[in-house]
Amino acid sequence: MSPIQDIAVVGAGPTGLALALLLKRQGRHVVVHERFAEARPIGAGFMLQPTGLHVLDRLGLTAEIAALGQPLNHIFGREARRGRVVLDVKYSDLKSPRPDGLNALGVHRAAIFHVLHDACLAQGVEFVTDREISAASDGRIVDAKGTASAAFDLVVDASGARSPIARDLLKRQGGKRTELAWGAVWGTVPWPGDPFDQGALEQVYRGASKMIGVLPCGARPGSPDRIATFFWSLKPDDHSAWVEAGMERWKAEVLSLWPQVGPVLDAIPDAEALTLARYGHHTLPLPAADRLAVVGDAAHSTSPQLGQGVNMGLLDALTLADALETHAELDEALMAYARIRRWHIRLYQALSWGFTPFYQADGKILPWVRDHVLGKVARLPFAARMLAATVSGVLLDPRR
Repeated sequence: MSPIQDIAVVGAGPTGLALALLLKRQGRHVVVHERFAEARPIGAGFMLQPTGLHVLDRLGLTAEIAALGQPLNHIFGREARRGRVVLDVKYSDLKSPRPDGLNALGVHRAAIFHVLHDACLAQGVEFVTDREISAASDGRIVDAKGTASAAFDLVVDASGARSPIARDLLKRQGGKRTELAWGAVWGTVPWPGDPFDQGALEQVYRGASKMIGVLPCGARPGSPDRIATFFWSLKPDDHSAWVEAGMERWKAEVLSLWPQVGPVLDAIPDAEALTLARYGHHTLPLPAADRLAVVGDAAHSTSPQLGQGVNMGLLDALTLADALETHAELDEALMAYARIRRWHIRLYQALSWGFTPFYQADGKILPWVRDHVLGKVARLPFAARMLAATVSGVLLDPRR
């Protein structure tokens, strides 16, 4: 039996819950620590890509989540003024699409939380709530009040992009976090129906400073009503001014760029119905230390332009669980986890860093290149498969 038996997981997002379930099924004692009084989902709807679906396959939960999600087959973006198509990605162009045809899934975070959380409870995973963890050292976790736990064999930080544990480790390793100038406001709205394509993420751009998106997200648990996530690019520094300017002025601007989005805007009564998302970029040089592993956004956060956040976290969870099952010695397992995930993470962190300015930036040069050059290149015969592979997260295919 492996000596790595008592494991603390910090954070009850999709990454933390998936990891807790995997580890519990290996026969380990797992305790998930969550800062909220009751574990609950946080964040916008998102896209489950082939990589994330691969992890859910391993968990045997794909069908349950698919029943709540919306199958997607297309990502489509056009320029607002002339209607020029500048982003056109079809999952059918993948070299190896899934046999079941389910290559991407729009999911509300409540749906994946519901399925993973219920599976954890059924498996006997323990939860400690209303405890905000601020540090980890020597297998112990320390909460915001300074209270330390008993020692665990391993602590796994899955507490997200602004994790204090990961921040301290990043500093010790000589890395840094860059706060990105652009973020977004987002909200959950009823699915608007025609003319929107229920199988597509649709976006409209005006330069790189205006971006509107509508993502089908299936349904929440316990409700038959179909929903979507709406988002609008916005600098966090401009959020207060945006609120003060009033919703009518903003809605008029959105409608001038995308008239069909009117029914979506009708479901947004005020600024409080939209949540501000701030983005940052960092990558831990080594997502591990003494009796500590870091996974998901805590280990590598970036702009969500390529839609990889949750998927990368799920891959981290599976890789770490497999490494712990393969290697009896903890240090060997942690180094194996870091080694296996290294190049896939670095590739997608670099791609996100490089592509984001074409979609969220000031100035006119980069959006002109996107609209007049990248759009044409994307229509070349060889480009469709490469684009589909990039967006799907299967470059340097981590499933192998």
